[in-house]
Amino acid sequence: MPVNHYVPSPMGKGRGGGLLAQARQPDLADLLDRLVVNELPGRRGLEAWSALLRAHARLVRRLETDLEKETGLALADFDVLAQLAVAGGRLRMTELADRALISRSGMTRRVARLVEVGLVRRANADADARGVVVALTKSGVARLTETAPVHARAIADLFVARLDDRELAALEHSLEKVTPDCHFG
Repeated sequence: MPVNHYVPSPMGKGRGGGLLAQARQPDLADLLDRLVVNELPGRRGLEAWSALLRAHARLVRRLETDLEKETGLALADFDVLAQLAVAGGRLRMTELADRALISRSGMTRRVARLVEVGLVRRANADADARGVVVALTKSGVARLTETAPVHARAIADLFVARLDDRELAALEHSLEKVTPDCHFG
């Protein structure tokens, strides 16, 4: 039976319906394998794809857990504060959503929570009354100041320290080649 490398979290035995589901599982695995092989002859690239998905999921999960445990700040909230800092302290809501890689509606809800706790403020854009600008507050800068070193240490420990300079450069180059130009709506 082929090994499943097509989805980030395959359904394992013992989940999802007992004996009947387990009896059908090999047939479904074979079906999936045939469908994938039609598009990826020889399964070219599937091991790399699976490794990318696993690494991303596990690293992000660990970064989220560690940051929240150590600082009380969610990784997604940290990302909003960091994106604003990189942009000089303020961004239009649409630009912030694009940079933070979440939907505009998701960003609106996240920003509302950050406004509520005083880390950012919202204002109308000067040139366009319909546009919204999000800006770091002094409290937001202070929160970023205490959380950024914690997050950077975790990146150093979990990622950077495990790769040499050549591997880091190759990984960056490879990922840049396959990163599509897309915006989340």
